[in-house]
Amino acid sequence: MKKILTLLFTILVLTACTEVTKNEITKEEMNKDEVTNNNYKFIGESEHWKAEYSYKGTETWKDNDGTKTYSNEDRYDLVLKYKGSLEELSSMQKLEYSFKTSSSAETSTKEFTDPPRELIFTSFGKSEGGAKVNEDEVIQVNVKWDKFEESFELHNKNK
Repeated sequence: MKKILTLLFTILVLTACTEVTKNEITKEEMNKDEVTNNNYKFIGESEHWKAEYSYKGTETWKDNDGTKTYSNEDRYDLVLKYKGSLEELSSMQKLEYSFKTSSSAETSTKEFTDPPRELIFTSFGKSEGGAKVNEDEVIQVNVKWDKFEESFELHNKNK
């Protein structure tokens, strides 16, 4: 009878130790932040223009005493390049280009009193807590220069 009681007592102690260890691991895991980094590059072109939209975002999920919180921050850069020569743009007086994602849109306008000195035009921005860009998005780009206009799409080059 003593052997059976000793055996039961040993099993009970080992089971209790196992439960404590499981609970400690669970608490440790719950206090870890879950961080997701999103780095995408979207590219595309039309007859006269090509563009690259780079997106870098960080999403963070935290558990603060049982309450899950979410935060995100991101940054983008749009690089628009004329495929021809500077000479072809020498008479350009106005350039307007825009892009649209599922979460935002932007329009940039540049007016020239002198001929442009570059073939590359850039826009950039960043946000905290805004909507993020998804890796499978199709970004719409529209370019107007003087009396010409072209539209094209940018696609994730890693997909």
